Amino acid sequence: MEIVRPYSHVLKKMEAVGLRSTRQRLALAKVLFENGNRHVTAEKLHAEARASHIRVSLATIYNTLHQFTNAGLLREIVVDASRSYFDTNTSSHHHFFFEETGELEDIPGLVVKQSDLPPPPQGTTVERVDVVVRVKEV
Repeated sequence: MEIVRPYSHVLKKMEAVGLRSTRQRLALAKVLFENGNRHVTAEKLHAEARASHIRVSLATIYNTLHQFTNAGLLREIVVDASRSYFDTNTSSHHHFFFEETGELEDIPGLVVKQSDLPPPPQGTTVERVDVVVRVKEV
């Protein structure tokens, strides 16, 4: 009987897009994907990796997150010029961004209606629309 790990789909996707399954990528994939969908910064993942006794530099974390994003395993959510989050949920959806805590929360994709988009520039097509709704306590 085959043991199915929660992140095994990621390993299969890595292979399908030609990403080698290096020790560090496998360790980071486990930390990223073993507990369901979530939003993570590079710094948060670095701290989690260190807490799990995974020796990896912050530069390697950034490189791996961008490789996973380019491979379609993650979505990058840019909330401002100095802050990006990486989302393990790659389905079509949007986000609430809590200004005070810096946390993201998913908004289901069909809840936000996208109408009256301007036509894209000639020779291009709209790939997706990302909506980040910024909220704060009142």
